[in-house]
Amino acid sequence: METENAFHCCATCIHFRVEKGTGGVSYRCSRLTYETRPDYRFQCWTPTEKVKRLMEARKSQ
Repeated sequence: METENAFHCCATCIHFRVEKGTGGVSYRCSRLTYETRPDYRFQCWTPTEKVKRLMEARKSQ
């Protein structure tokens, strides 16, 4: 079983988008085309380059 990844959430994914409109701010997954929240988790998560570097730094500590 996979261990818990503290970085795994929509806000750290390359597909996460913030859309600002007249009705306020909405969060979307450009890959799944779902409306989402920054703290949600999906199995299709692909971390951004910055997050990959942070995970590597934590792993080497």
